[in-house]
This record gives sequence, structure tokens and C-alpha cells, in this order.
Amino acid sequence: MNTSNPQTPVQTVSQSSALTQDELKTLVGQAALQYVVPGELVGVGTGSTVNKFIDALATIKDQIPGAVSSSVASTERLLALGIPVLDANAVERLSVYIDGADEIDHHGHMVKGGGAALTREKIVAALSDKFVCIADESKLVDVLGAFPLPVEVIPMATGRVVRQFAAWGGHAVVRQKNGQPLVTDNGQHIVDVTGLQIRDPLAFEAEVSQWPGVVTVGVFAFQRAQVCLLGTAQGVKTLSF
Repeated sequence: MNTSNPQTPVQTVSQSSALTQDELKTLVGQAALQYVVPGELVGVGTGSTVNKFIDALATIKDQIPGAVSSSVASTERLLALGIPVLDANAVERLSVYIDGADEIDHHGHMVKGGGAALTREKIVAALSDKFVCIADESKLVDVLGAFPLPVEVIPMATGRVVRQFAAWGGHAVVRQKNGQPLVTDNGQHIVDVTGLQIRDPLAFEAEVSQWPGVVTVGVFAFQRAQVCLLGTAQGVKTLSF
């Protein structure tokens, strides 16, 4: 496996015919294996694209001691495939974290949390030396904000957070599941915010993170991606930030 950084800002692996979105997810999941360091733990994110990476990771599971997972769902999939999962508190550092994104800009800043795992994703990303984002080309944007911004919030603070985003010109709603507020793996709620253009992701993340009741905001600027493996109609394009 190649564990070095790409030597050029953009690399493309060409395909002879157009691929479906599911096939592109499989392709970028397999491409991410080149960033897995033999003999070292790997950080694993959450979502349908990451599931493809987990499936690919199982083919080389004898080369790694295990993984640190960002969600119950990913942990269950890893264990089912025979990949040991360690608690984040038992780990001082990870060489790489592989995860998807709901949006990523041209500087590696992301919006994440569509799968409601943003807090644990940010924790595992912070343990990692390198963040490799795997996504399809529809996720690449000039300005973050088109995808609803997830914010994990302590339930008693949701009303106040909704009003504070409204004062910023955003429209925030509590995410629902089966007619009730969705409950995260951490026992909290998710507020999804539309109507924002996040032109300074670092400043935005820093400010919203300080609001009382906010557990995690789904802007990943301090834990941005260093590499993005982007599934395109022509194959996998590698972006380096």
C-alpha cells in the first residue's frame, strides 16, 4: 500500500464507462486503502460511503490491529467483518481518519453530520494525523451551506439555538425520526440549519461552538481534510489541500 501523500494536487483514475453513485462509493472506498498504514490503527467514520471503505478494509484486516469508530453503526459493521474496535480513550493518536462529507470546499473544510455522528466524528478526527475525505463530486462546493448544517444540541437548548440561528438569517429545525426528535449516540438532538452561506468556516465553527447548549457544530474547519478522494464520472480524483 502507498502511504505517502499524492505528489500532485489532482490525480485521476479513469474509468472506461460511466459509473453509478453506488459504484463510485465503492471505488473511493477502495481507493482509501492506500492511506491505511500497515500495523497501525485506522480511524473510521460513518455513512454509506464509509460502509464501502469498511468492506474494503476487511480485505486487509490482517494488516492492521484494528480501528477506532465514530458511531455505533460503524462499530457494528466493523465487528461483523472481524475488525477489532478500540475505545478512543485507549488511543493517543491515529495515523489516518477516513470519513465522508455532506459538503467539502476547495480548502478541505467540510459540513458533516447528515448521519448524526458529527460529535464522535470530530473526536476521532482530532486524534488523527491525517483526514482523508471520501465523497462523490456532488459534494464539492465553492461555499459551504447548501446542505443543511447539522448541529448537535443538548435537548433543553434546542429552542434557544433555533432562535439564535434565526437571528443570523438561518432556518433551523429539530431533526425527526419516527415522528420524534432524533436521539444521537450521545443522547442529544440534532438541529438542521438552512439558509446560511459559510464563507469563513474557521470563524463560524469557533463562534457557534461557544453557544450554550451546543455540543458540536457540523462545520469541520479545525479538523479539515488534507486529502479528498472524489468519485467522478471519469473515476476517482484526488484533491490535496
